[in-house]
Amino acid sequence: MKIISKIATASLGLVFMGSSSVFAQSLADAKKAIDAEQYQKAKSMLKNLTVTQGTKDENFFYLGWVYIKQDYADSAKTAFNKGIAVNPKSGLNYAGLGAVARLDKDKAGATTNFNQAIALAGKTAAPYTYVGKAYLLPTSTDGKISVDDASAAIAVLQKGKVVAPKDVELLITLGDAFASQIKSNEAYQAYSDASTIDPKNPAAKVATGVLWRYANNFEDSEKQFQDALAIDPNYGPAYREWAETDNRWATADPKAASAKIKQAVEEYKKYLSLTDLSPESQMRYADFLISAGQYQELQTVAADLAKTSNSNLRAYRYLAYAAYENKDYPAASTAMNTWMTKADPKRVLPRDYLYLGRIQMASGQDSVGINTLRKALSLDSTQTDVYGEIAKSLFRGKKYAQAGDAYKLVTQKGGRSVKLTDYFLEGISYYYGYDDKKPGTDSLLTKADSAFSYVIQKTPTAPYADAYLYRARVNDLKEKDRNNIVGYAKPFYEKYIELILAKGAPDDKGKKNLAESYVYLGNYYQFKEKDDAKATDSFTKARDNDPANKQVIAFFARKAGGAGKSK
Repeated sequence: MKIISKIATASLGLVFMGSSSVFAQSLADAKKAIDAEQYQKAKSMLKNLTVTQGTKDENFFYLGWVYIKQDYADSAKTAFNKGIAVNPKSGLNYAGLGAVARLDKDKAGATTNFNQAIALAGKTAAPYTYVGKAYLLPTSTDGKISVDDASAAIAVLQKGKVVAPKDVELLITLGDAFASQIKSNEAYQAYSDASTIDPKNPAAKVATGVLWRYANNFEDSEKQFQDALAIDPNYGPAYREWAETDNRWATADPKAASAKIKQAVEEYKKYLSLTDLSPESQMRYADFLISAGQYQELQTVAADLAKTSNSNLRAYRYLAYAAYENKDYPAASTAMNTWMTKADPKRVLPRDYLYLGRIQMASGQDSVGINTLRKALSLDSTQTDVYGEIAKSLFRGKKYAQAGDAYKLVTQKGGRSVKLTDYFLEGISYYYGYDDKKPGTDSLLTKADSAFSYVIQKTPTAPYADAYLYRARVNDLKEKDRNNIVGYAKPFYEKYIELILAKGAPDDKGKKNLAESYVYLGNYYQFKEKDDAKATDSFTKARDNDPANKQVIAFFARKAGGAGKSK
């Protein structure tokens, strides 16, 4: 590939001796622009090269790859097919078609094209490299690379390494594949090998810096970006990754958060200044602003992008996200409807449905919003936080039994993000869903009791007092015969009283709950044990906490009446 580009440059130099403008149209320079993420510049060069050097299949491939990086898969496919028309044995363009098929979720098509690319690769590294890169293209909402995809990338790149052990781009891509699976030692070795072969390659330095970032070694990470910029002061990706590092640093060190976020934004602006300031590069800035949580800035950037005559529709996606986060729901709704109705359906992400559902619920359309969130989940089940959002909305709408089922899904599918409060809310939802006038709802009490029991089991050293309170309430409801009390709730009310009093003086809410607990015990002693002294003691404690409690007032009224009669 290097030989081809050198021959092309040399031949052009013979025809246009000393013409720097023609030299700037070489494939080598176009590839350098791609590496620097100057995609508009690279695209302009490559479009020209597909005309002036229309028999070279590489020109079409790299043009297609730029389209992939800019999220135009259909245009990429057209370019790759033209490359194959020019050279039916173009392994690179088959690698490109495989990448498009993979983005379109066409696994069989991707495998077929990747196999063809490798079969045609011969002794050249590029087809191996770009099949590897294709496997590393993110296809999920969270941008993570699956173990299977990373393994496939590593396998093909290691085959390529046998063919071309000193190809720097291949080694860096191999490092990226290892890094995606947090195989830091293997990734570091690949990047180190690339730097040894080409010490002046800024991409290897930047990749190493990213590796240090994920280890939260921010100082060494910065050093790598500085080394990359010492090699090439205009290497934009170094500033972009530096910005991402400062953003992560801000999360890890709250004391430095404000300064690091501001620094990150400035570094990203520097990155933009070193690209072509195209809508696509500003879209990448918008992606960064989302990850940095800078929604005010995002809304401004997205609004400006949406106003331009040649704006990418994707600007409306960002505008919707930002407006929602900034609680500007009418603007969010307008922008999201524009995006969802006008964008190619293949470009609509599960996260778009997630935000659409949130916007709908924030606009008072809870039922519609819940259905939209469920669609988002059907498209990407990894977004487990959505179960909680659905549950909260159902609870807010007083659809308690459904909310309990939704919280049950949170606890079952939330993984490491599940909290004890999710189990607690599951129990509360089922508790409020119970209605003794509706047959068949007894099962909800059993489900509620199970959820509260789980919370109690998981907090033996720091008991969750409210779990005892609600478990007491649930068990009290199980007392079907009020004239023959069993006392199911007694141990739980007693434990609640013990825990609350151990904390010191209760607040107003705690006093009401204590009164409720003492009232239950008073009734138990009065009607179950027939112990008037204990009953009176319990009702007295209830009165001390909540004199307005109706059962307390009734008890002492009866007692006063009984005393009057006895006289």
